[in-house]
Amino acid sequence: MKLKKIFLLVGILLAGFTLRGEEPVKYNKLTPEETRVILQKGTERPFSGKYDKFNKTGTYVCKRCNAPLYESHDKFDGHCGWPSFDDEIPGAVKRIPDADGRRTEIVCANCGAHLGHVFIGEHFTRKNTRHCVNSVSLLFIPKGEPLPSLIKESEPRREVAVFAGGCFWGVEALLKEKKGVLETTVGYTGGHKPHPSYKDVSYTNTGHAEAVQIIFDPDVVSYRELCKYFFEIHDPTQWNRQGPDVGVQYRSEIFYTSDDQKKVATEVIAELEKKGYEVATKVRKAKRFWIAEEYHQDYYTKTGKTPYCHFFTKRF
Repeated sequence: MKLKKIFLLVGILLAGFTLRGEEPVKYNKLTPEETRVILQKGTERPFSGKYDKFNKTGTYVCKRCNAPLYESHDKFDGHCGWPSFDDEIPGAVKRIPDADGRRTEIVCANCGAHLGHVFIGEHFTRKNTRHCVNSVSLLFIPKGEPLPSLIKESEPRREVAVFAGGCFWGVEALLKEKKGVLETTVGYTGGHKPHPSYKDVSYTNTGHAEAVQIIFDPDVVSYRELCKYFFEIHDPTQWNRQGPDVGVQYRSEIFYTSDDQKKVATEVIAELEKKGYEVATKVRKAKRFWIAEEYHQDYYTKTGKTPYCHFFTKRF
């Protein structure tokens, strides 16, 4: 009986060790609205946030990971409808140029949570800087109260790939399903017209293709795997069309972001051609990627519909 108890105790201790060792670090649970803003880079309505007209003394931390971001003495009234700060805690905020080239996004340097945008040159304060931040991205800790413990996860490696293979709704829907794909954005690229609209690309000669820009973790899925999968979710033998969609904007094209990507894409095409496919897909260096209108993003997720000309066909 004593021996049985010893084995039971050892088992409990080992189980506890295993759970502690394997349990992943979790960020704070977010509401649907917080998720929309913090993870999906949305924006709360102006003048609706709890910290817009708020002047208490303390520290603002990241709602997702508790990282200290701003001190109250750097907050000012920017008359814009969102909390405004003219400085951040050193090293707490990362700046990322928006893909449209017009604004600069600000995110939590620890977890990547979307905070808002930063503007320079407005002369509101001596520092001439305005961090325009969503209230839902923040949690205020009054002076004198202990700050919550920082939640830190190892950040996955991130690389960018751009694929065009017909209507970007379907290409995005299937690429999103691939393990290792972290983010997807639909847009226009490969042409000559700046700031193109869907109407421009559809009805005028912009030279752009409907494309999908993805951010992926190369430790989970390789670029070669993504290329092969891309060739299996559309028909690479069709010229300037995909299914019932006809036009140069529906062409099959890979836009490489590095020489290594170019090499891999070329090798995968050669592999397809050895299998007897007459591949129409072009491989070109990535150009400026213009983000498509919001209603095109995650189209099939929003509508609940299914792709009409994209589906998986095994080719490798």
